Amino acid sequence: MKLDLNWPTIRLLVVKDWQLFQKQLAAYVLGGIVALGFLGLAKPWAFYIGSLLLIIVQVAVACFAISTSLLIERKEQTLAFVMSLPVSPLDFTIAKLAGNLLTFLVPFAVIGLATLLVILSTPLPDGLVVFALLLFGHILLAYCASLTVAMQVESEGWNTFVMIASMVLINPFIMLLGQIESIREVGRGEAIVWSGDAVLILSAQLLLGLALLAFTAWWNGRKPAFY
Repeated sequence: MKLDLNWPTIRLLVVKDWQLFQKQLAAYVLGGIVALGFLGLAKPWAFYIGSLLLIIVQVAVACFAISTSLLIERKEQTLAFVMSLPVSPLDFTIAKLAGNLLTFLVPFAVIGLATLLVILSTPLPDGLVVFALLLFGHILLAYCASLTVAMQVESEGWNTFVMIASMVLINPFIMLLGQIESIREVGRGEAIVWSGDAVLILSAQLLLGLALLAFTAWWNGRKPAFY
């Protein structure tokens, strides 16, 4: 079946989300830069503070993107306005997915690239690049899971629970990485070595994230009506 999408309206809805939240996102990026400033000092105490702040900022960006674009809009009942536009449920689904991804991925990518730059340009072990990418991969997967639930479930309580639960798992995930020798030892050295374990984990994170987004687009887009 041929998809007849209203791309101009989809683009306007995506731009609307971006314009509404770009100032807040700039503040999150600034917070990430502050965290990286501590990280770049390459001191044990500064590394701990910087790492903690960096995780908090990334988690906050993920929660902010979903809460403001979906949960708050539902609470304010703005869907009636969208229904007055010449858009189908599939158009709305694509617009919401694209708007959410743009709102999250821009600061996520900026902070992620800045993190790699700090690691490679300071006395920190270059091997931390592998550890950092796996950690960012976990945050990305947690975001995709939270976005999928938010697109399906209207209960604010359940959405909040899923967001908190998925992000709380960061600490056990870090502990798990520390137990994998091939990843732990690389993180302490100067060589960036992608072991089989690291490649498997990162690949699984990316594939699961894409699968969740694809399922969301298919499931919501197949609805004949907004409700």
